[in-house]
Formats: sequence, structure tokens, C-alpha cells
Amino acid sequence: MTIRVLLADDQTLVRAAFAMLVESARDMEVVGEAGSGREAVGAAREVRPDLVVMDIRMPDLDGIEATRLIAADEELAGVRVLVLTTYDTDENIVEALRAGASGFLVKDTRPADLLDAIRTVAAGEALLSPGPTARLIERFLRSPSVPVAGGGPECLSDREREVLALVARGLNNTEIAEALGLSPLTAKTHVSRIMGKLGARDRAQLVIVAYESGTVTPGTL
Repeated sequence: MTIRVLLADDQTLVRAAFAMLVESARDMEVVGEAGSGREAVGAAREVRPDLVVMDIRMPDLDGIEATRLIAADEELAGVRVLVLTTYDTDENIVEALRAGASGFLVKDTRPADLLDAIRTVAAGEALLSPGPTARLIERFLRSPSVPVAGGGPECLSDREREVLALVARGLNNTEIAEALGLSPLTAKTHVSRIMGKLGARDRAQLVIVAYESGTVTPGTL
């Protein structure tokens, strides 16, 4: 399958560079570009991409609000968002995850890593590396949040709470399976069941729930 990508960034040269890179991959194509958050939402509704590479800081409507609108639109339920950040200076990344983004990417990332990130998020996984995730949450998760639609971690079994804690540490299903002595399929089943119980859109929201509920605390990674 070809991954259909929408690029949203207010810098024309950045979009052009990303477009050349994406088009160089045999399994991807650029189906649209946007120079503002509002344009990104409109383009997503028009072309229905598999994934939006979304800059946070854009005019008219920023990437966080654009992500929130896309995530809230039932007709765009299959569209995933990968936000761009500068890590140490972008204090909005957690809000982007709360808004429905499936992960984040450093703007000066290596080209191959950008393509891998697109594939990861398009496949339904969350792009959350343990170190940056812990640092960002420790700094910015103290602000008021919007809870997910389902119940809290108290509705989970002891095993499911263990799995949730490992998801929050950035482990994938194979790594969770190894840590708990499970098969990868069992680990995947646990993660899916947890998302269902908590009403979480994806693993990115599971990380937010884990930290906000105290299941995992900043500084424990």
C-alpha cells in the first residue's frame, strides 16, 4: 500500500524538502500541502490522507488546534497526525498529543528517520521515544488536561496496569512481551484491550493517561 501524506508547514522550503523526501520513497506519495493549520484541516477533509505531517507553529490556526479538529472529525477517523517539534523549545508538544496526535518528530531529524516515523504512525503505532517523552511530560503535564472518554486505570487488571506502565516508557509490543514473559500477540491484545477500556485513540493517549493518573510518574524512567 502507498501511504498518502499531507504536509503542513508554513515554511515553503521546509515543505518542498519534505515533499522531495517523501516522494523518493516507493511506498509513499504527497497528496497535498498546507501553509497554515486551517489549510491543513481543509486539505485533510478534501484529500483524506493516511497521515498529516503537522508543524505546531503556523499562522491562522496552529498545529495543535488543527490536530484537535482533525481528531474530532468522525469522517477523518482514519487520518493520523505526526507533529513536528524542536523538543527543548516547543512547550506545546504534550497538548498536541492530548489533541489527538499520534507522535512527534524533531524538525532536524535525519531523512531516513522521517520516513520510518511516517511508516510507524501510518501503521497505527505511536512514535514515542522514552527519553524525550519522559522529559516533556515531566515539564509540561502539570497543566489542566482534557480526559479521555473511557474510564480510569482503576478499571484495569494488575497485568493491564503493568502493560500500561511499559507503554508509557516507550516500549513496543515485542519489548513489552519480553519484559513480562508474554508472547507478542498477547502483549498486543493487552494493549488493545487497555485502549478500549480507557477510550484511548492510540498509544500516545495511553502515555498521557498513565502519567496523569499517577500510574507512571515523571523521573521514573
